[in-house]
Amino acid sequence: MASLIAPDHFSPHDDAEALRNACKDISKRGLKPRKLSPTMATLIAPENFSPVDDAEVLRKSVKGWGTDEKAIISILGHRNAAQRKQIRLAYEQSYQEDLLRRLESELSGDFEKAAYRWILDPADRDAVLAHVAIKKSVCNYNVIIEIATIPSPEELLAVRKAYQVRYKHSLEEDLAAHTTGDIRKLLVALVTAYRYDGSEINAKLANSEADILHDAIKDKAFNHDEVIRILSTRSKTQLMATFNRYRDDHGTSISKSLLEEGCDGLQKALHVAIRCLNDPKKYFEKVLRNAIKRVGTDEDALTRVIVTRAERDLKDIKEVYYKKNSVPLDHAVAKETSGDYKDFLLTLLGKED
Repeated sequence: MASLIAPDHFSPHDDAEALRNACKDISKRGLKPRKLSPTMATLIAPENFSPVDDAEVLRKSVKGWGTDEKAIISILGHRNAAQRKQIRLAYEQSYQEDLLRRLESELSGDFEKAAYRWILDPADRDAVLAHVAIKKSVCNYNVIIEIATIPSPEELLAVRKAYQVRYKHSLEEDLAAHTTGDIRKLLVALVTAYRYDGSEINAKLANSEADILHDAIKDKAFNHDEVIRILSTRSKTQLMATFNRYRDDHGTSISKSLLEEGCDGLQKALHVAIRCLNDPKKYFEKVLRNAIKRVGTDEDALTRVIVTRAERDLKDIKEVYYKKNSVPLDHAVAKETSGDYKDFLLTLLGKED
């Protein structure tokens, strides 16, 4: 009744040697996954705070004529997700209204959108981002891929639950209704798979699946079931070993191979998925670069990256941005934004007055 498929004959020595070499290779390339630590975040939040006092300050900032945006930024821009949740609860208990709804009515424009998304619980925020992406006239599949591939399996499951609660539909149901063909096949697979999150590597599997991916790209069989299965179910550690093997065997990265074969919708989606799985920091740096350097700043993308990564790895993303562009990210953001929106983003970026 077992589902495990194991060979009748194998060499423990060969397997151990292959695994040792793969681990060395991954370590050498700096690809070893690491747990996110507070030092990778840009958010500056106090260890001790009073949610009741914060709620009172926020109440005063929105009560009466005019809104004190600076007070709102000084509080919310320096509180982590757990603290913001406590503030919302304290505010509702003290004033019998939802802080989120009140701020929606008091703020406007890009600042309102950024503040709204920042206050949300991270899983609920991703659910909102996914819904907005799906409901666009053309589904913004990049956002869906980010949400499906970068978080841990547990975090993705929390997003799916939050989506169901908020919209009374499953995420995969709405995706299937608003996408078609191979893109639908890929996106639904990515959001529904529960990938293994451990650090073990099967070197032989990495070798064989690197060959499968290479053959599919060479034959332009981008919609092959095996390609989608590999990208949607393998652990990130295993995929790094596979992408590594691909580069060693074929002299180029898998992402470059995809771009060399043309650029239809599915290829672009596969390229985004591979970049998100392989190196999210470099992926987000490019999203920020494109958002800032395009004609007319892409505020949605700029807000999305800063708001979703400020508590996680935005400090690392800032370093990658500086190395790539020779300009600090906060300087670039300050140049392309203005007013309270600018002040809020810079606060999340860790820039102090």
